[in-house]
Amino acid sequence: MEVTGLADKIAGMLGTMADQIQINDIAVNPISRKTYVSVSRGLGPTATPVIIRVDSAGKLEALALENVKHSSVTLPNPINAAAGGRGNPRMQAITDLAFVDNRVFVAGLSNEEFSSALRAIPFPFNQADKGANVEIWHGSHNQFETNSPIRTFLPYKVNNEETILASYTCTPLVKIPVSSLKGGAKVKGTTIAEFGAGNTPLDMIAYSKGGKNYILMSNTSRGVMKFSADGLETYKPITQSVADKAGVPYETITSMTGVVQMDQLDSQRAVILQKTASGLDLRTVALP
Repeated sequence: MEVTGLADKIAGMLGTMADQIQINDIAVNPISRKTYVSVSRGLGPTATPVIIRVDSAGKLEALALENVKHSSVTLPNPINAAAGGRGNPRMQAITDLAFVDNRVFVAGLSNEEFSSALRAIPFPFNQADKGANVEIWHGSHNQFETNSPIRTFLPYKVNNEETILASYTCTPLVKIPVSSLKGGAKVKGTTIAEFGAGNTPLDMIAYSKGGKNYILMSNTSRGVMKFSADGLETYKPITQSVADKAGVPYETITSMTGVVQMDQLDSQRAVILQKTASGLDLRTVALP
């Protein structure tokens, strides 16, 4: 599957221009193998959410949501739009989410003193609690941080413990036990890697190949990183200043450039959203 100039094609479907389309994320249905693209029609808080479905032949269609059964929940303490900083902080109220074992994990910023929040919300939704506030040691900044949001995360079992592998800007990798994610709790994550400053992580996926387990991380400045998911519990926590990189080693996948979002398609392939000369392209690639 390959769709070049995805934003242009979606804009044409929706009767607007490509610069009025924001592609937020992609997800693959593991049964149908169809890719779902989360889109905002328009810019800013008044944008209209749209879901585009793409089949294996690259055919696009807008998913009709009028009669779809659904459940919704309101986060009780999102960050205030007037909280300060660059841009509208409310846009970071939700920075990433994942659905695992009938729970929706939601990362973002709250209006608490320690504003970095991580929630585990049972599905179907009843209500969301305040979530846990997360503190981490950021080696490249040489300080504890409580107000930096998780940029992307991956639920993953580390040494048979349900864990959130979370990454932040500049690019620490942190372990957070799922059992600690209780409303109102103050949680200290364990930093096990520093992948380098001046970089923002964008997406992560886990997969197995040749009897070993791996994680891919796309990011803004260092291509796609690949590191082993085996033995993550053996790395010593990072608690001191880090000049460059430390902890879990990684390799850069030179064949995957400009990747902003990705999801696993099957045991051998992934679907990636990739910046190219034609804009944003959606394509299937082999897992490295």
